[in-house]
Amino acid sequence: MNAISLDDADRRLLDLLQQDCALSNQELAQRAHLTPPTCLRRVRRLVEVGVIERRIAVLDPQRVGAGLTVIVEITLAEQTAERLAAFEALVADVPEVQQCWQVSPGPDFVLVLLVPDMPAYHALVHRLFTAANHVRNVRAFFSVHRSKFAPRVPLSPATTPASS
Repeated sequence: MNAISLDDADRRLLDLLQQDCALSNQELAQRAHLTPPTCLRRVRRLVEVGVIERRIAVLDPQRVGAGLTVIVEITLAEQTAERLAAFEALVADVPEVQQCWQVSPGPDFVLVLLVPDMPAYHALVHRLFTAANHVRNVRAFFSVHRSKFAPRVPLSPATTPASS
């Protein structure tokens, strides 16, 4: 997948939306120094070309009862394309799996899990990380403190202007 050419106005919009995606078009346009119609057209284009995947609210896990974050390394028994794809499909629809990264070298996958507590983690382990799912090794790290959480993509300065 190729990178999309972004100009300074696109980058301002994306930066503002990463800070607060609930801004009205009027407020977004004002902060980005654009007219509201231009702002709306640019945001729609950024959605259509896939730069903006979705707009979400970031919740505080502690306040909604999902207070245990676990980073898990998974090694499969076999590293065939079919087994790797099957594991990705297995975890894709599991809400507790916040992130799934296929990595190299080392384990096959690194997952970020968010569960209410240790019993919920154990239930998830028994459901997902069994021999039936071809998992050979599981190594878990339990978060004791979150010092930074910034789900923002850093935006470099524009190099070539994009069309409006």
